Amino acid sequence: MAIKGAVHDYQRKRRAGESARVEFVELFFDLVFVFAVTQLSHFLLKDLSFDGALESLLMLVAVWWVWNYTAWVTNWIDPGKAPVRGMLFALMLVGLMLSTSIPEAFEGRGLQFALAYVGMQVGRTLFMMWALRNHNPDNYRNFVRIGLWLALSGVFWIAGGLAAPENRFALWAVALLIELVSPALGFWTPWHGASSTADWDVEGGHMAERSALFIIIALGESILVSGATFAELEWTWVNLAAFLTTFFASVAMWLVYFNVGQELAHHKIAEAADTGRIARIAYTYIPVVLVAGIIVVAVSDELVLAHPLGHAEPALIWTAIGGSALYLAGNLLFKFYVVGRAPLSHVVGLAILGAMVPFAGHLSPLAIGAATTAVMVLVAVLELRGQPARHHGH
Repeated sequence: MAIKGAVHDYQRKRRAGESARVEFVELFFDLVFVFAVTQLSHFLLKDLSFDGALESLLMLVAVWWVWNYTAWVTNWIDPGKAPVRGMLFALMLVGLMLSTSIPEAFEGRGLQFALAYVGMQVGRTLFMMWALRNHNPDNYRNFVRIGLWLALSGVFWIAGGLAAPENRFALWAVALLIELVSPALGFWTPWHGASSTADWDVEGGHMAERSALFIIIALGESILVSGATFAELEWTWVNLAAFLTTFFASVAMWLVYFNVGQELAHHKIAEAADTGRIARIAYTYIPVVLVAGIIVVAVSDELVLAHPLGHAEPALIWTAIGGSALYLAGNLLFKFYVVGRAPLSHVVGLAILGAMVPFAGHLSPLAIGAATTAVMVLVAVLELRGQPARHHGH
């Protein structure tokens, strides 16, 4: 398939001054990742140990990476074309296999997880080589480079799937490290050299919107967790207070990302000369920190709702305070990269969360949940007050 090349040109047609719209089939594709994020939060909730956290993180980065590569692909080729849609539907099917294997990825379904992951990464790359060979030589060569890197990482993914569970994490960590390093190196290979970010020709508005939609997917998991858990609880004032705490935490997290930062980043990448450089950092590496924070907070929401009173267990403390801190840190990195300075509101929020740690063991889960929610609301309010010159005209 990758040798001959497509007769028809399936690339997006770009118009000056217009952002490529996100197609409905792209949103349909995202549904698989709603399920994947749910599986990841349940995996972490089941094993809140240090090892469980590391395994959850590894799978989260893998899930994000496979979604993100697909977002880059649909930035270049038109999802309205039948072959591209067919490719997305195939990725959805294999993505469901990947998602269903998450709960036992480090037990009996490691090979299923690895084969599904490698199948998505390599299969999508071969499709792009076929689609671009006759129509975009520069990007075709880029996907040849990407394919070589993914073939190398694929060896370690499959070796990990075949290995004993106790050796799996190390092999998969090597595989993921190979993939994480490759964009920073311009996918350098001995035969084809490296590409520059200027060659990547990203449609900035589309990439910003796709990344924002994944943040929505992750925040949706918080809403799902809160609603599903509260639905099974007796209606008491304590349970209602816990439910309201988790809901307002989700709202505040939405505000912290979307109220200021996402809009600024959208305009920056849309107007940039080298959109590939911005997309590589702001929409490839940084968002996984945000998503990790959201998932950890979703786990703490479930813990707060299940046992709102009594002394907080260590697992609740690190998920509530640590998850909130991780989310704020991700936003701080994102906004620092976009505007060139760290928002003071985020620094204040992180300082308050840090100051809570020594006293958290004496508080109830509900009190910790309310305190972290209050911090997130405070950050959102302070940031909004510090934006007197927001561009309402855009």
